[in-house]
Amino acid sequence: MTNPNTKFARTKLLEPLAVNRLVSFHYFEFSKDFAFEGEKHDFWEFVYVDKGEMEVFADTEGYRLKQGDMIFHKPNEFHGVWANKKIAPNVIILSFVCRSREMAYFENKIFTLDAEQREILAQIMKSGFAAFLPPFDDPRNHTLRRKPDAPIGTEQLIKIHLEMLLIRLRDAGDRLARRDQRLSISTKRRSEDDLVNRMREYMEENVFADLRLEDIYKSFNLSKSHALTLFKDCTGVSIMKHYRQLKIDQAKSLIRAQRHTFTEIAELLRYGSVHSFSRHFKSFTDMSPSEYLRTVIAKV
Repeated sequence: MTNPNTKFARTKLLEPLAVNRLVSFHYFEFSKDFAFEGEKHDFWEFVYVDKGEMEVFADTEGYRLKQGDMIFHKPNEFHGVWANKKIAPNVIILSFVCRSREMAYFENKIFTLDAEQREILAQIMKSGFAAFLPPFDDPRNHTLRRKPDAPIGTEQLIKIHLEMLLIRLRDAGDRLARRDQRLSISTKRRSEDDLVNRMREYMEENVFADLRLEDIYKSFNLSKSHALTLFKDCTGVSIMKHYRQLKIDQAKSLIRAQRHTFTEIAELLRYGSVHSFSRHFKSFTDMSPSEYLRTVIAKV
């Protein structure tokens, strides 16, 4: 018999890869022409190609994934997916919160899952379908709605199997991890063009603001040097010159409308004074605002 005075040590179990929250759970059957322009967020995400092929980009690198491949996107990494216009892929996308330091291993990794890992992933999907209500194929809807009649423990099984998958992939080491071998020059170029276009749109949306270079490159999770080189190579002009040109184009439009004074236009476009606005305007057009207005009136 156990002595009632015996003390039992209670050992806290270590959890080197603990998933704290599930953010989204998707299974997509994409068309061969599907394209998602991209996003970034402060949690982890993996993309797994269940059937067919898929092109993905992560920041400014492009990759081509085949059936059985899984890519991890780290927090705040801008990423998106495209079908290759040849094969309609089936894709699993799952995002989650895991603050474990061991997750650093999954940064910049692509894995080709073996049979055991595919079975673990299948169990995650089985539990997810049992735990949550559809739709599972809406790329704009990430809200998880619980099934009122879900079997007990289904959400816990998602957590258990997801952590098991992470542990198995971590145990496998670099035997299954490939990233450089999946690099795609065409996907990289497409992702770079898309990134520059989004930078342009961002500047257009903020033409009445007072953006600094730092505001722009940090909004896209880029370094200063990378942003400057990428934008100049794709457009032939610097980022801030493009932004200043947008302001001048907007100023021209406001002058032609003849509803605001030059001082008001300078304030709208966030210039420090009407004098700095006039100097800036002339440097781009070789005319002062008043000279430009006279040409507009003369044409009318």
